[in-house]
Amino acid sequence: MLKETREILKEHEAWLSRRMGQNQVIDPSFLKKMIDYANVTERDVVLEIGAGVGNLTLMLAGRARTVIAVEKDEKLVEILRKRLKGRTNVRLLQGDFLDMDLPEFNKIVSNLPYSISSEIMFRLLEFNFDLAVLMFQKEFAERLVAKPGSENYGRLTVNTYYRAEVELLEEVPPTAFFPQPKVSSAIVRLKPRKPPFTVKEEKVFSDVVRALFQHRRQLVRNALLHSFSEIFPGKKMDKSEIRSFLNESLPRKLLETRVVDLTPENFGEIANLITSP
Repeated sequence: MLKETREILKEHEAWLSRRMGQNQVIDPSFLKKMIDYANVTERDVVLEIGAGVGNLTLMLAGRARTVIAVEKDEKLVEILRKRLKGRTNVRLLQGDFLDMDLPEFNKIVSNLPYSISSEIMFRLLEFNFDLAVLMFQKEFAERLVAKPGSENYGRLTVNTYYRAEVELLEEVPPTAFFPQPKVSSAIVRLKPRKPPFTVKEEKVFSDVVRALFQHRRQLVRNALLHSFSEIFPGKKMDKSEIRSFLNESLPRKLLETRVVDLTPENFGEIANLITSP
């Protein structure tokens, strides 16, 4: 698969950018594993984000009812049109996944562009689908499943936990890609679910998570004091008023916990208690 990938890139005078995360999987065993992990059948409509040169696309087309392949790079779209010719169950869409309208799908199987993994994850969580099997940089995958208090725990972890179950399935070495990335990758399975805790206003919850993690090493009391205007930009309160409001609204135990040690449920509790200052 490496030889074929090199040849088709050369033929179309195209090149792959490490900086943009355009690392193509050239080990068919890992492509097959991704499809198997997603249990793709002839009933499924599968979305592929960043189809690249089509190595995964072609294998998906052999299993799925329909493949919706999204690719932004014009040269790669040329390659895809040639390689997918005659594949009537593949719908090729040229454009940026982050701002395009999409037809309905029920599964996602993708080797994602590493440079925009966070943006893609936050957009993915807006859609209704059964499951996703995704290839990420290993460090990014570890952030998705990180525990409170750990170095990788952050906004991404909490927002993903609220909306989906995440499994880190398998590590993938750099040698499985062309060009080879400098770090290992990982296959992740994502299953949307009903939120495990209730929030009164999802926007406030999202704003609280984002604002607090800007002060991840601080106590919640101080982090909220510093970021209150970001969470409630329309509220005109001085620091003494904010302190009083926080002391009245939140239990001392929460106020004296470091942001990085809060559980996702704690973030939900904070958001619910300060929803209406």
